Amino acid sequence: MIKPISILVSLLFLTSLLHADDMAQKVKKQNQEVVKLAAQELNEQLPKKIDKYTQLITIKAKNEDLVYTYEINTGDKSDADVIKEDKSRMQKAVTKGICDSSKRFLENGIDISYIYTSAMSKKALFRFDVSQKDCVKK
Repeated sequence: MIKPISILVSLLFLTSLLHADDMAQKVKKQNQEVVKLAAQELNEQLPKKIDKYTQLITIKAKNEDLVYTYEINTGDKSDADVIKEDKSRMQKAVTKGICDSSKRFLENGIDISYIYTSAMSKKALFRFDVSQKDCVKK
């Protein structure tokens, strides 16, 4: 009598695993569609001046991630100086800003990336990738 119960329990367990995997795939597909639609809609308003140094150039959907690309007018500063002097400070501010403004995306497994490029050289200066775990208070 133990064997049929063991087999039944095993089958129920396998069925629940398959159902969980199916749900995860559905959520992933839904997130990809949400990201794609959000990027399309937000791009209609671009480029957009953020402040006297920064302009939002494009927003792209990449799988389940939203990737924002900004250009920074660094003035007389070299790219190397900007990276050395500003990266740490900007990472903290950007992460906090994303955590505050994109909470619903992050809670649903959609990660946000900000890429900053130099307006003059067009070279990448920084990339900040933020997921929900980065927003947990420590």
